[in-house]
This record gives sequence, structure tokens and C-alpha cells, in this order.
Amino acid sequence: MSSRILLISDLHLEQGRPDITAALYAFLERNTATCGALYILGDLFEVWIGDDDVSELSTAVANALNSFHEAGADIFILHGNRDFLLGASYAASCGATLMDDSTVIDTPSGPALVLHGDDLCTDDIEYIEFRNTVRQESWQQDFLSKTLSERRAFADQARQQSQQATSTKENAIMDVNAASVEQRLRETEQKLMIHGHTHRPQVHELELGENKAQRVVLGDWDSHGWFAEIDEKGLRLEKFPL
Repeated sequence: MSSRILLISDLHLEQGRPDITAALYAFLERNTATCGALYILGDLFEVWIGDDDVSELSTAVANALNSFHEAGADIFILHGNRDFLLGASYAASCGATLMDDSTVIDTPSGPALVLHGDDLCTDDIEYIEFRNTVRQESWQQDFLSKTLSERRAFADQARQQSQQATSTKENAIMDVNAASVEQRLRETEQKLMIHGHTHRPQVHELELGENKAQRVVLGDWDSHGWFAEIDEKGLRLEKFPL
């Protein structure tokens, strides 16, 4: 099996965007049996209210990912800000392993720090406070104990509030904080960071004192699908039309 790895994020799969789901299936088919690992860095789904909320979409996606895994690729999933309740049960149905946010992985070009990226948006104080609340185990246990209809109502309301809040915030506030990026790289002693969340795909060259580093931002899947590919020749940020 190839040592080549692929990284994607922010597909925001939902019933109303079958084009994105179809693009994922095509992406998996193109890369079947040609890579060693696939990393999904959060927000695979637009909303996730628990593994017990089984749908035709979630089942079909799990089957496609599991087939990709059975063809030889390891699959790892990180939580995003939309699907942080995605559990080990659903991950297992995908042939995938849930991975902690902000984890160092091995790649053919050396180690890399991978994360969703939302916790680096520290200028958005309102969001960080919300994130800190919903990531608590006690909050999640309480939420998951509610009925599916109650959870759907909460998710719909939270989505509307998020859209309203986003429309009034400056773009800079919703991007990562440069000091937070530098601090995370120094804490983990890494020179390559890969994340999603901001929907601002780009390769950033950074200076960390006398050392150089890179921050690679994956794009969201909307008009294009985005992915990073790493092999012995290095890293490439690629896109393709949906």
C-alpha cells in the first residue's frame, strides 16, 4: 500500500447538497487502493446530533468510507464545530478511528500537527465560550439524553443563531489568531500545521524565530472540493470542481 496520505475537511454533508456527497464518493473512488491513510479534519457533516440519529445519508457515507478502508487505507476522523458529537460507534461503521483534536501524525514528509482549527479562533470570544461549554462531557451526556426531536430543535436554533452572529462579525475575528497558531506550534514543537474550519484555503509560510513553519488551510467543499496530499515529494493543496 502506498504511503501517500490525503486530508480533507469541511464537507458539511447534508441532504440538501447531494452534489457534495456525490463528489465525496467520486473522490474516494479515484483514490481507492492508492493511499495509506485518509484524515477527515472535522465537519464531515453539517450537523450531528448523535450516532442514534440514523439516516440514509449517514448510512451511505459510512458504507462508502468503510469500503475505502477495506481497500487498504486507514481512516481517521477529528471532530469539527458542526459534528463534535460524532461518536465511536459511527466512526467504527466507517472503518475509521476517532482522533483527538490537535494531534501530531506521521506523514511521508515528516510529522504534522492536524486539527480542525476552531479553537485557534481566539478573537471570537463568544464562539470560544460556546465551544468550551459544548465540549464538556457533562453537557454532551445531558444533550444526548434528550429525544431526537428535542436535539433537532436545539440544533436548528443553534444553527440560526450562528448564522446571525456570523453575519455581524468582522472577517478577521472569525479567522485564526496568529499568536495562538505560533503558541500551538511551539508547544507541540512542530513545523507543519494542517487545519480546516475557516474556509480560507491557503499555504501560509511562517517565521518562528530562526525556524520556518507552514500552516496549511484546507478549503470547504462547496463549488470545489479541496484536499491536501502528502507523499515523499512533499505536500500539495489541491482542488477540483464539484
